[in-house]
Amino acid sequence: MKVLKHIFICGLCLFTASCGNDWLNMEPSTSIKNEDGYQQIGDIEYALNGIYNIMQNAYAYSGRLVYYGDVTGDDMQAVSSTKRTGSYYLFAYTKDNAPSTHWSYLYSIIGQCNYILADVDRLVDAEKNKESFDENKPVWDDWKGQALALRGMALFDLTRIFGYPYKKDNGASLGVPIIKQVLAIQDKPARGTVAECYAQIIADLEDGTTLLAGDFNKGKINKWAALTLLSRVYLYKGDDAKALEKAEAAIGGAENEKYALWTNAEYPTAWSNDASSSKPGEVLFEIVNTNTDGAGNESMGYLSSSDGYDDLCITSSFYALLLQDPNDVRLKLLSFDGTKYAYVFKYQPQDGENIEDANIPLIRLSEAYLNAAEAAQKLVDNDKAVKFLDPIVKRANPAKTVTGQQITHERILTERRKELVCEGHRMYDALRDGGKATRSDVANNKIKSTKHLSGTYEKEYDWDWYKVVLPIPKAEIDTNPNIKQNPDY
Repeated sequence: MKVLKHIFICGLCLFTASCGNDWLNMEPSTSIKNEDGYQQIGDIEYALNGIYNIMQNAYAYSGRLVYYGDVTGDDMQAVSSTKRTGSYYLFAYTKDNAPSTHWSYLYSIIGQCNYILADVDRLVDAEKNKESFDENKPVWDDWKGQALALRGMALFDLTRIFGYPYKKDNGASLGVPIIKQVLAIQDKPARGTVAECYAQIIADLEDGTTLLAGDFNKGKINKWAALTLLSRVYLYKGDDAKALEKAEAAIGGAENEKYALWTNAEYPTAWSNDASSSKPGEVLFEIVNTNTDGAGNESMGYLSSSDGYDDLCITSSFYALLLQDPNDVRLKLLSFDGTKYAYVFKYQPQDGENIEDANIPLIRLSEAYLNAAEAAQKLVDNDKAVKFLDPIVKRANPAKTVTGQQITHERILTERRKELVCEGHRMYDALRDGGKATRSDVANNKIKSTKHLSGTYEKEYDWDWYKVVLPIPKAEIDTNPNIKQNPDY
């Protein structure tokens, strides 16, 4: 299995690959991982930095893993078929040309997490036996919590890319291989079901949230980010009571640590803020890029800008949706290329940096509010649905409110579309409850050149269309006889 070799090599070489991250503020380690595992407790932190380095790659969370979820939906599209996003937008992949990077990068993350989890308890016990042991050292639990949460996050993304939505068949269809330990080159694991994958994702995130610290931790996952992600997983699975519980815990905990929704006035430019422990803002977890260490021209910042590669723009139908309220502050995030296209300017560089250096927000407090509102609505708790939806609605336009209204699922999903556009959510959100993505053109002089590209793909599709999941990469099928291809590919 090709990915297993990649995981093995990754575990041996990430020490040299990860030391370029200035923001990680880590001195290079002189120790290396040998066949007996990591040799000292400090190696664990260094290995974690290696994981964040993988995530930072443009083929991972600085680019492809984010825009895939947008251009396969109906609110964003490729500007042309020749753009980097074109093949995803057109669903042009086959079993022979399927992209392999989603699989390889996410399994690299899982593989490195497994190396950490295999050794961390042994190394902590060794430290506790030393005379110099400091009992006030909770950071070790946090490191283990990060490894668990990141493993859960990677498996979740693999499952929703290569496996059908949980609610389609209660998780009975195939997901991906569940890798919980360091594998040998000869191991050839089979795919678990989507239900089995979700069980492992939830176990990792549940365990991780009990260990993670809630302190601001720049560029690294913390307790509130992991709880928000866990609420999303439960929402996808249909366990709405748990989704609400975790979202409420994320909101309460984060706000106790000074996280807060941006105000209406802050919103258009807050994306470029340099968050700190004194003013963390609303981004709970982000990929930090700088002008000396980042994904460069292949990052979301450059791909989503008219001053960059202008790869992906909003659709005319989504622009019409936003224009239903001309005073919606989210309209101020749009930048226009004459009368051709409108781009979402969420990936804003910090002072002294360029658009290709913009940080990549992966989990925001806004999502926790939306998750809570949706779960509450599904639990027929309209008071809580109003409580959590209203701050998002009022932030968009202080003259608006949902107080006193009966909240519908459609109303929440509409707000979710407006709030989370260009952050990688739309295709999953459109389909996970049995809904549809509908690609239609709406005439508008402001972006009169924006029309859906022609092609053989479906213009309206739901979870029954086989192409809403990617085919397993050909190299995996060829080298692992236990891996089955997705249906109809």
